[in-house]
Amino acid sequence: MIERLFDLCCTIGHVDFQTSLFADADVAAPALAPQRRELTLGAWVDVQRNWLSDPDEVFSALVERVPWRSERREMYDAVVDVPRLVHTYLAADPLPHPALARARDDLSTHYLPELGEPFVSAGCCYRDGHDSVAWHGDTIGRGRSQDTMVAIVSVGDPRRLLLRPRGGGSSIALTMGHGDLVVMGGSCQRTWEHAVPKVAHSGPRLSVQFRPANVF
Repeated sequence: MIERLFDLCCTIGHVDFQTSLFADADVAAPALAPQRRELTLGAWVDVQRNWLSDPDEVFSALVERVPWRSERREMYDAVVDVPRLVHTYLAADPLPHPALARARDDLSTHYLPELGEPFVSAGCCYRDGHDSVAWHGDTIGRGRSQDTMVAIVSVGDPRRLLLRPRGGGSSIALTMGHGDLVVMGGSCQRTWEHAVPKVAHSGPRLSVQFRPANVF
């Protein structure tokens, strides 16, 4: 899978995400003005389309500069490959592109009245249509017992983010496009679950998940 990721470095110039390939590195992100959807039990999700500045350059930087690694984990009676590549930047780590640092700062400022603290970590994931994220909530750490937030910036081909009440129920679907922002807040990690399902045909897609301290 790592080889498949770095093959993108040779082909990225031919991938069309329907945005400019000549983004100005000094262009600021649009003002944060997400649309909120209230869920149940105090959970909510915010969405802002085309929010990230320089999404093409961010995509290239993530492919070329992130020290991607694969993981294996126990599942049932076997040890299996995690179906994605990952890396996490902690609070003191420089991010691979200035637009991501600006995004983290802007998110921290915008959500401070609700969250009460800044976003500090940036978890990166790579996947294409063959890779997926199973149903889960970010409940390792403080997210298990406290309301918190996870902000996701997506670059690359569109993928669906599904959300459903914990324990089952009807799901809702959000399409995450190139440069889009999705923020899950309130009780979302404790009372709802989210997943990214496999699709038959999808090009490369990478995401960055900004989280407060001690939320995983």
